[in-house]
Amino acid sequence: MSPRAENQGPTESLEPRAGDRLWLERFSLVVVDGPDRGALAMSPGQRMIIGTDRTCDFRLGDKAMSRFHCEIALGPDGIAIRDMGSTNGTRVDGVRVLQAYLRRGARLELGRNLLTFEMTAEQIGVDLFGGESFGRLSGRSVAMRAAMARLARAAASDITVLLTGETGVGKDVAAEAVHQESRRREGPFAVVDCGGLPRTLLESELFGHVRGAFTGAERDRVGAVEAASGGTLFLDEVGELPLDLQPALLRVLERREVKPLGTDRFRPVDVRVVAATNRDLRRDVNSGRFRADLYYRLAVLPVAIPALRERREDIPLIAGQLMDEIAGGDPAVRQQLGERVNAEDIARYDWPGNVRELKNYLESCAVLARPLLAAGDDGDWFGMPAPGASQPMRDARKHWLAWFERQYVMDLLERSGGNVSAAARAAGVDRAYLYRLMRRSGADE
Repeated sequence: MSPRAENQGPTESLEPRAGDRLWLERFSLVVVDGPDRGALAMSPGQRMIIGTDRTCDFRLGDKAMSRFHCEIALGPDGIAIRDMGSTNGTRVDGVRVLQAYLRRGARLELGRNLLTFEMTAEQIGVDLFGGESFGRLSGRSVAMRAAMARLARAAASDITVLLTGETGVGKDVAAEAVHQESRRREGPFAVVDCGGLPRTLLESELFGHVRGAFTGAERDRVGAVEAASGGTLFLDEVGELPLDLQPALLRVLERREVKPLGTDRFRPVDVRVVAATNRDLRRDVNSGRFRADLYYRLAVLPVAIPALRERREDIPLIAGQLMDEIAGGDPAVRQQLGERVNAEDIARYDWPGNVRELKNYLESCAVLARPLLAAGDDGDWFGMPAPGASQPMRDARKHWLAWFERQYVMDLLERSGGNVSAAARAAGVDRAYLYRLMRRSGADE
C-alpha cells in the first residue's frame, strides 16, 4: 500500500514533467446502509473529504452529517481518517475516533450512514516538481515535491491560493515563491498578519481609511489590499480574521474592489491573493467561526506544506542551507557549525516547530561554544548544555531567555491547536502579549 515514486532524482526543469509522478493506490468508499445507501466514491488523489458540502470529494445527503465531516488521507504510515469537528462524530468499527488508521474492510459510521473502506487495484498519479527548489523552498522528498508542483501550477496563473500547514513549515516562504515565480513578480508583495493586530487596526491595515474616519485618523491611508494592486496580497493567519471583517474580504475576492473606512466609494484593485493558516478552516466552517463562502473563495487551490517529520530526508538539505545562511559566507564559521551539529540527531528529531525550530537550534549551535545535547529516548528537545563562561553573562542570559521563550511558545501553541486565544488563557497572559512573544521568538509564522 506504500506509495512509489518515479524519477525522484533532481532535474533542471522548473516545471513538473509528465514522467515525475507519485503513484498511489486508490481506495473506495461504499455506503452499505443509511440514507445514502448505494453511493460510491473513489479517492481522487492523496486525500478525500467526505461531507454534505458541494465541494466535498464524496458528497452525501444525510442531514446527520456535517458540512465537512471527515478526511481520509494517505500518510507515511498508512491511510488515516480524521474527524473534522463534525457534530455527530466519526466511528471506525464501532469506536468513535478523532483520528485512526484504516484497515481493508473497515466499517465507518458517518451520521446515519454505514460505509465500508476498501483498497482497489487502480492507481492514480500525482505530479511531482521537477527540481529540488522553488523560490527559497527546498526539498527532495516526494511530499515536498508534490507541494512544490502545486505551487508552480499556482504561480502560472492568478488563481487564489490557500496555504495550510503547521507553524514554522514555511508558508510565508511559499507565498513569496508563488509571487516571485508569477507574472506579477515586478509588482508589490504586501503582507498582512491577520492574527497580529487588534480588530480596529486590522480593518484599517487591510482596507485603508480616509481622514477623519475615526479618532486619530489625521490623514488618508492606503490599505494593504489597494497597495498590493498589480501584485500579490499575502494574508498570513487568515483563520484569525474576525467574523465581522470577513464579508469585506469576500467582496475583495469576488469583485476586486475595496472600500476604505470613512467612505462609501469602492475602489477597483488588481490583486492576486495568497492566504495562509495553521488552522483547519473547514472545522471552523462547521462551527460557524469562519464563513463558508469566504472559505470557498480562498481555497480555490489549496496547498498543504508538509511538516519536517513528514519529510525527514529533506532535513540535511535544509539544515545545510540554514547553516550557510547563519555563517554569512565565512568558511571557518560554517565549518565549526557543521562540526557542532549531529546529523543523525537532527534527522531523528520530530521538530514540532518545523523549519523555524530547526533554524533556532542551528543558531544556538553557532552561538554556544559546544554542541547541544542529543535527544533522549523520549524524543524531547535536544536540550541546552550547562551554562559555560564562554560568553559575557548578559549575552548568555539573553540567549537562554530567547531559547526558553521559543520553546515555551511553540509547546503552548501545539497544545492549544494553534488557537492563540486559548493559548493565552492557558498561559495566563494577555493575548496581545502572547502575540509579541510569538513575533519575538519567531513562532508567529
